[in-house]
Amino acid sequence: MTTGGPRVHATFWLLDAPESLEFQSRRMPDGTGLGWFSLGEEPVRDRAPIAAFQDADFNSEARTVVSHTFVSHVRYASTGAPEVHNSHPFVMDDRLFAHNGVVRGLDMLGSWLTDVDRALTQGRTDSELVFAYITAEIRRHGDTASGLIAAVRRIAAELPVFALNVLLAESKRLWALRYPDTHELWVLNPRFDKPGPARHLTSDREPGHVRVTAHREACPAVVLASERMDDDPAWRLLAPGELLTVDGLEASSSFPFDEPAHPVTLADLSPVESTSQT
Repeated sequence: MTTGGPRVHATFWLLDAPESLEFQSRRMPDGTGLGWFSLGEEPVRDRAPIAAFQDADFNSEARTVVSHTFVSHVRYASTGAPEVHNSHPFVMDDRLFAHNGVVRGLDMLGSWLTDVDRALTQGRTDSELVFAYITAEIRRHGDTASGLIAAVRRIAAELPVFALNVLLAESKRLWALRYPDTHELWVLNPRFDKPGPARHLTSDREPGHVRVTAHREACPAVVLASERMDDDPAWRLLAPGELLTVDGLEASSSFPFDEPAHPVTLADLSPVESTSQT
């Protein structure tokens, strides 16, 4: 989620929405993480290898942390045991990252990394290794979007891919990718074209809208989620292969990827992987 600038609470989406992250964690209990940006615009994150509904720190931070950009994740483990270093979001080079899906060929992916690149990793997940390679390509290209696209293109061309849905966040900027069509990824854009109050953020639900607790004025935000988190009809499903860039509150889409060269199906997954992905 990003407001593009104003700092707000994200309590509604984390705790109070009908399909909040806390609620979803009852189905995805293997890890919890919340990431945001400090007043100095540095990424901060808190993670635990337990379900969000059991995590007192997650509950407290969901009510107290204010930021313009948040990345939160609840995990059902497929690669890597439930432990803190395998919980999302990950942080590298002032960016937050979360992933939904499975990428195989991790030995080959690891061979693409230098010792400096690998030093940024702490866990044993495909997700963190993918992020390390994306980070390396961003450094090489000198541009976040170019590096992300180059990394995903090579992964899709050379490695077996079941799903590579990602959220990548910098201060006040987000990139969201649904790839290919295996899992859903939804976006709720701020609505300026309708009369009445815009959708806001709060821990207090009211009919038809929610209200910012840290700011009295309306404060729309772009929200992205693997599942629609409430019954708002404005949720839009990203198309397969769609890369959504959110800069401030301006959102634009591109389709820079071919289909995976080595697609993995649900039948190809191990029982543990299959359970985590369904």
